[in-house]
Amino acid sequence: MMRPFLTIAILGIIGSLAHADNWPAWRGPRGDGSSSERNLPLTWSATDGVRWKAPLPEPGNSTPIIWGDRIFLTQALDGGKRRALLAFDRITGKELWRHVVPCSVQETTHKQNPPCSGSPVTDGKAVYAQFASAGIVACDFDGKLLWQRDLGPIVSRWGNGSSPILYNDLVIAFHGPGEPDTFLIALEKQTGKTMWKTKETAINSPVFGSWSTPIIVKVGSHDELVMPLPGEKVGGEGLFKGYDPNTGKELWSCRGLGNEIYAMPTVNATRDLIVGISGHNGPLVAVKPGGKGDVTATHRVWRAAGKNPQRVGSAVFHDGRLYLADAPGTLECIDPKTGEPLWKERLDGNLWGSILVADGKLYVSNLEGETFVLAAGPKFKLLARNKIAEPTYATLAVSDGEIFVRTYQHLYCIGKAK
Repeated sequence: MMRPFLTIAILGIIGSLAHADNWPAWRGPRGDGSSSERNLPLTWSATDGVRWKAPLPEPGNSTPIIWGDRIFLTQALDGGKRRALLAFDRITGKELWRHVVPCSVQETTHKQNPPCSGSPVTDGKAVYAQFASAGIVACDFDGKLLWQRDLGPIVSRWGNGSSPILYNDLVIAFHGPGEPDTFLIALEKQTGKTMWKTKETAINSPVFGSWSTPIIVKVGSHDELVMPLPGEKVGGEGLFKGYDPNTGKELWSCRGLGNEIYAMPTVNATRDLIVGISGHNGPLVAVKPGGKGDVTATHRVWRAAGKNPQRVGSAVFHDGRLYLADAPGTLECIDPKTGEPLWKERLDGNLWGSILVADGKLYVSNLEGETFVLAAGPKFKLLARNKIAEPTYATLAVSDGEIFVRTYQHLYCIGKAK
């Protein structure tokens, strides 16, 4: 009599795992900050609701990625003289292995942007990490080095921050901003061989550069690689650019962004509207993908300039609304059809983290180590404030009912006991 009940129980467990998202890349499985997870923790602290916490050797801004029973994280060592890809056991938080790469280039950066700010990416077979002047590495899940590529030195006043993405059999990375060479590059996943390389403007300036990550958008029967870039000169207009991800050929460009871009482009659910977020008080720009050549006059939907605050984190779409965190500590709900704010409310601290949306809730952390949970809707509704009180520059990652928080001291797993 027990066998039918046991079978039902096992099938229930398998079903729940099948519907649980891995978090394979910066900004999640769809590259847009959204998750299909439900029943995530609502409240926690540095002690309550913590399944485990793992000590980290130095400060870092990168977000962990999760696949199955593995968590991967990039980490600077010795202030960036060495750069590492770390693997943790998802159940216990134990560090399983680390692959360390020396960096002989004397890079510069902002004190709030330690080296290794870019997150790794995985396809479930290998994991790839980008280390700026220390190149790109590919490792298997047991820590064996599969290949390593030196892309040359890259020096920027404020360091680097872009994360690699995967597309079919390609690893695509933005090697920039800075000098002597800034470029987009596609490497073969299996070997690290260069498949294409597209040069962009190389300037080392504190008011010029993109620390963003590209995104793939399907447009009709083809895909486009979309990347925000700072233009061709300091003080000029920044650009959205669309490329063929198979060849690196530029398809279109749209003017109107600022000369500093930190956030990843935000794409809506129907993949027909992309919003770019400028830093340093620059404008928001909404553009339709597709087109050829300069599409500023034909595909730019709106541009919101004026007295904008500093913006670092990436936004999210949910149910036809756009949500955006401002660095001075405010959260905005924006009408994506017009760019006009629907509401804007003060939270607390400094909001650099990108927003996560799951199960109708918004999650965003401030630098001071507090995560706010809000209802995603037409009116402002704060649901919870969760204080860990450790510097937190990374964005949350979620998988299988758990939230992973990377602070400057620890990697936390927040969730119910299993």
